[in-house]
Amino acid sequence: MPKVSRLKPSSEWKQIQVDSSDWASLDPILGQTMLAHMSIIRAFEEKVLDLAGTGLVHGPAHSAIGQEGGAVGSAVSMRPTDQINGSHRAHHQFLAKSLSYVAPDGIRVRDEFTGDVRHLVKSTLSEIMGLASGFCKGRGGSMHLRWPEAGNLGTNAIVGGAVPSAAGAAWAHKRAGKGDVVYTYFGDGAVNIGSVLETMNIASAWKLPLCFFIENNQYAVSTTLEESTAETRLSARGLAFGIPAFRVDGMDALAVHHASTMADEIMRNDNGPVIIEADLYRYFHQSGVLPGSAFGYRSKDEEALWRQRDPIDQIVKQLQLRQIVGEKDVETLRQRCVLMMEEVSGELLEEVDGKKRIIPSLWPQADFRDVGLRGDLSEFHDAPKAEFDTFSGPLKQDVSFIEAVAAVMHRAMQKDERIILMGEDIHKLRGGTHGATCGLKEAFPDRVIGTPISENAFTGIACGMAADGRVRPVIEYMFPDFMWVAADQVFNQIGKYRHMFGGDADLPLVLRTKISIGAGYGSQHSMDPVGVFATSPGWRIVAPSTPFDYVGLMNSALLCRDPVLVVEHVDLYKTKGPIPDGDLDYVIPLGRAKVIRPGRDVTVLAYLNMVEEARNVAESLGVDAEIIDLRSLDRAGLDWETIEQSVRKTSNVLIVEQGPIGTSYGGILATELQNRCFDRLDQPIKRVHGGEASPSISKVLEAAAFAGPHDIELGLRDIMKDSGRPLN
Repeated sequence: MPKVSRLKPSSEWKQIQVDSSDWASLDPILGQTMLAHMSIIRAFEEKVLDLAGTGLVHGPAHSAIGQEGGAVGSAVSMRPTDQINGSHRAHHQFLAKSLSYVAPDGIRVRDEFTGDVRHLVKSTLSEIMGLASGFCKGRGGSMHLRWPEAGNLGTNAIVGGAVPSAAGAAWAHKRAGKGDVVYTYFGDGAVNIGSVLETMNIASAWKLPLCFFIENNQYAVSTTLEESTAETRLSARGLAFGIPAFRVDGMDALAVHHASTMADEIMRNDNGPVIIEADLYRYFHQSGVLPGSAFGYRSKDEEALWRQRDPIDQIVKQLQLRQIVGEKDVETLRQRCVLMMEEVSGELLEEVDGKKRIIPSLWPQADFRDVGLRGDLSEFHDAPKAEFDTFSGPLKQDVSFIEAVAAVMHRAMQKDERIILMGEDIHKLRGGTHGATCGLKEAFPDRVIGTPISENAFTGIACGMAADGRVRPVIEYMFPDFMWVAADQVFNQIGKYRHMFGGDADLPLVLRTKISIGAGYGSQHSMDPVGVFATSPGWRIVAPSTPFDYVGLMNSALLCRDPVLVVEHVDLYKTKGPIPDGDLDYVIPLGRAKVIRPGRDVTVLAYLNMVEEARNVAESLGVDAEIIDLRSLDRAGLDWETIEQSVRKTSNVLIVEQGPIGTSYGGILATELQNRCFDRLDQPIKRVHGGEASPSISKVLEAAAFAGPHDIELGLRDIMKDSGRPLN
C-alpha cells in the first residue's frame, strides 16, 4: 500500500468572530462612526432605489442595502492614502471610503453632517443620475464611480475586471514603501473569473499589499453559490496561492473591522496579500426596487431570516447595551440621513405638471460627448523634436532595429525612474525572445519584471500602475494575438479609462508587440493588431519602420499621457540604419506621417515593413509613386494634412498592408479617406492586403495568406491601368 501523508497549505485560513468582550472594548467614537456611515449609506441607497423606481435613474441601480457592514467595517479605519476599487455594486464601498476621507475624525451620532458630507452624497447621487456635477461628469453613472483624492480608484461594470488594476496600485504602493494598502471588492460571481485568480497568483508571488475582499452575498444575479462552485467557502481560494485568508460574518461590522485590522497588519508589514470573505446578503434583486423573491430564485422566508441579522440593527443593539447611544439618538440619526437625501435629491429635481424631473440645466451638454476621449498632447510642447531628414547631429551607422529598441529603452529608464518593463521572459534569454530588452535587467534589476503567462492579469496590473501616476509601465505581448486573452483589460479597461471616468484621467501606458507574419508561427501567433486597436479610440498607435523613427516614436509613447500601442515587425528587427550617436532623447510627435519617396502617379499609404516593400516594387516598375509611411495609425493620429496634400497631387490611392482582410486596418483608412477626398480621386481607392484566413504553418499556405511584393505589383499595375497608363 502506498504511504499517504496529509499536506498542509502554506498559508493560514481563519474564521474571525467577535464576542461581548470585543464589543465592550469598542472605542465609542469608532462605534458611532460605523453606525453613522452605515445609516448614511442605507438612506442613500434607498433614495437611489426611489429615484430608479420613478424612472429618474437611467440604467441599472445595483443597490447594496444589507451589505453595509462589510464596506464600513473594512473602510472605517483606512488611511486617507489607502485605496479601493470595486465592481458594479459599489455605492456602499465608494461612500464608506469617501466618508472616512471627508470626516477623518469620525462622525458622532449627534453631530450635524458637514458640508463635505453633503457634497459627497450629492456628487455621488449626481453621478448615478448622469449629471454634469457628478464625480465623472455624468459619464460613469452607477457603475463607474471614481474619486482619486479620496482613494477611490474607480468602480467597474465588468465582473472581476477591476481586480488586476487594484494589484497595479498595490505594486506602486509597495515600491513607494509607505505602508499604504489597496482593497479590491468583488462578489461571489467574480471569484471564478480568470483575471481574479491570475491576479491572486501574481499578488502573492510579488507580495503586494492587496486585500481581495469577497462580498459573498450568496447569488450571482440569480445563480446560487452551490450552482457555481463545489467549495462554497470562497476564502479557500487563498490556500491555492499561499494567501492568508479570513472568513467573517459580513453582517457584523465589528467582526469585519477586526478581520480588516488583521489584514492591514499583514499587508503593511510587507507580507503580501490577504483574502477576506464576508458572508452577507443583498436585500434586493440584482438591480432595481424588487426583492429577489419577486423573481422566484429566493424565498421570502430566506430574505426575512437575513433581515433579522441586519448590520445596522446589530450595531445599534450593541451600542445601546453599552449606553453609547439611546433610542432617540438612533431615530434622530435615521431622520437626519433621510432628510439629507431628500434635500440633496430635491436640489437636482423640479416638478413640472405634477411630475418630477431632473432639472434640465444639470445634464451634461451634448457637445461634451467626445471631450477628453484622449489627452490634448500638451506634454509634447517643450519636448525636443527631430526627424532624420533634418537631423544635424552625429550619427551611429548600421544600427540594427532591435538594437535601437533596447538602446532607447535603456536611455529612457536612465532618465525616468518611473518607467518599468513587464512581460513574459523579458528578464531572461539575453533580452527576451528577440533581444529587445538586452542589458536592461542587469542595468535596472528592480524595474524589469518577468511575468507569469497571465496577459489578462499583468495588463490590468499595468493599468493600475499607470492610473496611480507614479509608474509608467511598458508591457510586452510576445505576440499580438495574445491581446484576445487580455481583451477585457485592453479595451474595456485601458481603452475606455480616460473617457469613462470623466475625460481627465491620465493613463500613461505603453504596450509593445511584434507582428510575426512570415515567421511560420501560424494562425494564433501571426496577426496584425492595428485594425483592431484602431476601433478602440482610447488607444494611440505608432508603427516605426526605421531605427531612427523607432527611437523618436518610442520616446513619444513614453511621454504621452494616453495608452500607446507600439507595433513592431520581425522582418524589421535585423534591418539596419543610423540613429543619433549619443542623443536618444528626441521625439517624433504623434500624428506625423513621412513622405519617404515623392511622386505624382499614385499615393501609396503603408506602414512597418510594407513601406520599404512598396518603395522597392514601385521603383522596379518605374511607377512615380509617392510612398507615405503613416507611422501614427489611430484615428486621431492620422496625418491628414500630409495625406490629402499627396492625394491632391496624384488623385490615386493605393493602401498597402500585409495582413488578412478580416482584421484589416485599410478598410477603416479607406472609408475615412473616401469621405475626405472623394472629389479629388480619379478612381476608387484600391487596397493590397492578405487573404481572408489567418496565416498557416505551411510555407506555401502562409505565403498565400499574406500580401507580399507580387501583390503590391498587381495593385500598382491595376491602378495605373485604370488611370489610362498601363505598365508594360
